Amino acid sequence: MNRLDKNYLIELELASLFELRALKASPKEAVAQSSPNKNASPSLEGEAPKLSLNPNTSATRLSVAGKHRTIDARVVIDAAPALRDADASSNARNVKIANLSWDELAKDVATCKACGLCSERRQVVVGEGAKTATWLFIGEAPATEEDAVGLPFVGQAGKLLDEMLIASELARDKDVYLVNAVKCRPPGNRTPTVEEVAECAPYLDRQISLLAPKIIVALGKTAISRLHLGNTGETMANLRGKRHHYREIPVVATYHPAYLLLKLPEKLKAWEDLMFAKDEYGKTIA
Repeated sequence: MNRLDKNYLIELELASLFELRALKASPKEAVAQSSPNKNASPSLEGEAPKLSLNPNTSATRLSVAGKHRTIDARVVIDAAPALRDADASSNARNVKIANLSWDELAKDVATCKACGLCSERRQVVVGEGAKTATWLFIGEAPATEEDAVGLPFVGQAGKLLDEMLIASELARDKDVYLVNAVKCRPPGNRTPTVEEVAECAPYLDRQISLLAPKIIVALGKTAISRLHLGNTGETMANLRGKRHHYREIPVVATYHPAYLLLKLPEKLKAWEDLMFAKDEYGKTIA
């Protein structure tokens, strides 16, 4: 992005914020001065930007903190409808997703192109489990194995999770529904970006609404962040062992199985978290 582009983005935001009031001024009031007043007091930090229109052109002079730039008012004005259209399109998408059935949601995810991950995926991974499950486990994103078969948690991390579910007497095909915060595999199995998680957020929210689980287990930091648990940057040590909530549903935070494969000593902590979740589940259904 060149300097002109950066300036334009800054000025576009400022001009929109103040609704281009200067453009409505009379030509006599709005004519820009050819040079700043040397006797004027220095601009204060945070001072509102001043816009003035040259009556002979479309150029608008923007004065912010003593600095002057010239922009094309037509460009700023023409961009506003595009921004509104983008917001309206996003809102319409969210409303549509919020009313999808299970089958409709699966079809919509399969054709989703909201972010760049769609160009790399082999298959989308919507989720797996009984639609009547009372437990919802949320992971991060599909890895290579999941991308190949279209199901979550089928690799080594999935096998470890299966062992934990069996040990805690939870049936994967009956008691549990498994999803990821992101439905498409990020290249190289990297961590999904904030923007990618945000684009998939309406799908996850709809799955939560359709399932109406009695408890949610957030596996790893991406899921924890997606559900807005704790404060930004809070450690797992501070998040574990606490009853959190998302949409009034109890949430328990623990490690992602893929992390446990690298940090085997932490498996005991994950087991403790699962037992804590069972206790919280019992309190909920009681």
